[in-house]
Amino acid sequence: MINHNRRLVMILLALWLQNASADDACIASAQSELERLYCDIMAQGEGGSLPSRADFKRNDPQVQALLLRRPAARLGLDVPVPVGDSRPSLAKSAAPAAGNWPEFRADSRGGQRSAAPVNRTAERSLAKCQLQGEVLLCPGRRFELATNQHNRELLPGVLDDSNTLSLPSFEGDRNDDEAVRRYLSDAYDIYIAKMLAIGLGASTMSFTAFHNAFHSIEGAGVDFAERQEQTYHLLKQDRKTLAVKARYHDELPDNINLCTEISRDIVVCDNVGKNWVYVTR
Repeated sequence: MINHNRRLVMILLALWLQNASADDACIASAQSELERLYCDIMAQGEGGSLPSRADFKRNDPQVQALLLRRPAARLGLDVPVPVGDSRPSLAKSAAPAAGNWPEFRADSRGGQRSAAPVNRTAERSLAKCQLQGEVLLCPGRRFELATNQHNRELLPGVLDDSNTLSLPSFEGDRNDDEAVRRYLSDAYDIYIAKMLAIGLGASTMSFTAFHNAFHSIEGAGVDFAERQEQTYHLLKQDRKTLAVKARYHDELPDNINLCTEISRDIVVCDNVGKNWVYVTR
């Protein structure tokens, strides 16, 4: 009996040390207050609804804060206000340039339409546009910077389970750069429109971050589309009860060359580290 009890104590001690080691490793690798809060929540056993640590770190700080709000509230912890993307900037060469996205098929309300190639004439048309801070003026069109919206501003039903991200799964060769580029072009187009639909236009990933997340997730043997669907579901759940700030930083794009028109209604600009979405009004 004594030996049995001693063995049980040793097992429990080993498990405790293992968990403590994992918690310490999580804290040691945290690069921001939000990542440290993630580790704290996981250590206290309230992280069941959170994505894996690697997936959490791939999200922009604004989205990280949204994901943490509910479990942090259960523990009485405050969520730091995100002040921008604290992660190291990704090299622009890591993903295709925004202007090289081949086709787009979504509108600014999150609906989808048949794909139509964006020809070079359409891409060059941005050269005739004037970027004026939160406004983008083009011949015959006016775009305004998208902000995060209050729930009362959302269309009915967008936070319901029936509104899914619905990205197709990638079925090609991940080493085929052209196939990956075509897939991510379509997927990113849908992603941006769907984030606008749930009022998170100011909390989107850049195309470079989207591209790198795809390779990281698929490289780990996980379906990228399925993982993004899970994150989208969590964001919708949080939107039902948690408020968001309109914007989490005051920086604006300073060059029209940072922008590309992904549909008649949507222009996306990014400097790799930050993303801005402009929509027609």
